[in-house]
Amino acid sequence: MALTDTFIKALRPGATPQKHSDGAGLHLLLTVKGSKLWRLAYRFTGKQMTLALGSYPAVSLQDARRKRDDAKKLLANGLDPAHQTKLERINKQMARAETFGGIADEFLIKVEREGKATATMIKKRWLIDLARPDLGARPISEITATEILASLRKVESKGNYETARRMRSTIGQVFRYAIATTRAENDPTFGLRGALTTPVVTHRAALTTKKAYSGLLRAIWCYDGMPETRSALQLMALLYPRPGELRQAEWKEFDLDGAVWSIPGARMKMRREHRKPLSSRAIVILRDLHKLTGNGTLVFPAITSRFRPMSENTLNGALRRLGFSHSEATSHGFRASASSLLNESGKWSADAIEAELAHVGADEVRKAYHRALYWDERVKMAEWWSNEIVAMKSNQNS
Repeated sequence: MALTDTFIKALRPGATPQKHSDGAGLHLLLTVKGSKLWRLAYRFTGKQMTLALGSYPAVSLQDARRKRDDAKKLLANGLDPAHQTKLERINKQMARAETFGGIADEFLIKVEREGKATATMIKKRWLIDLARPDLGARPISEITATEILASLRKVESKGNYETARRMRSTIGQVFRYAIATTRAENDPTFGLRGALTTPVVTHRAALTTKKAYSGLLRAIWCYDGMPETRSALQLMALLYPRPGELRQAEWKEFDLDGAVWSIPGARMKMRREHRKPLSSRAIVILRDLHKLTGNGTLVFPAITSRFRPMSENTLNGALRRLGFSHSEATSHGFRASASSLLNESGKWSADAIEAELAHVGADEVRKAYHRALYWDERVKMAEWWSNEIVAMKSNQNS
């Protein structure tokens, strides 16, 4: 007897699975947990086979009968319905893999596997997600520069010029990955380089004269907030690393007896380890700080959790409380201040200063050359800079 919707809806599970036939091999399997599953029993090359057609009510009675009839047509043509269903599923997966969205997902997995920082991955995913509504479902080999530009214009029209520029760059990375994996022949973003509005570059605020920097140093050494924050600001002045390199530092990176801080490549902008010499004053600060946070992993844990690093807002907030505005001083500005004053002193080679700032190029020979040739100079420079900071903050007339 053929099934009806009323009969199917009234079915209740029992202690064992139940089969309810609709005819021509189509039946409904009622499991002991109450699932109602469409199945088609058929024979192919003399073997008894079963094809899953979905579950009720997602697949209605009418849909199940249509799928049964389609399967019977395949059998009449000498084709196995189960094999054809598997091929269709593979084809859909392949079609998905050929789209911009599918290839972008592969690209992100590859980049993450290569050890890119979490912050970098978040930015890349965000930029790709901006493009997904327009490009995600499109076969990547069919996407034109016009389509990409239209997507970029939506971001640009909101005044987000830098975001649009970075979005174009990231889309280009996806296309170049597609080229490398033989699923695209060209990168349409190459011709769009001059199409977007160039953002006005706003350099991070920094005090680059002795007089102005002296005032900042005196304020930092007199800071009466959290001692960890004061130590972080003092070390930013003495060592001038990138803020994230210091905030996320772990005690295991510091060899205080050897006077060396080894920053792991995972936290460096250039993705390679960077060693910084520690001056005697920096070591004193770190030894005192170890009494406060040395029982944990992080040198500068957050106030709310010892397992998370201090945020950059903590450092910038401290500078605001000391009376320095956003246009005067930021945590990143310590690098520009040190670079300007070290170069102005005329005592140190520009290459040694660049090496200390971790601005050395990616060429392996040049990198090794800088490490070997400038380490001794950087050690002396670190101690001189430490003494210079003491002199600047002590000289009320500077």
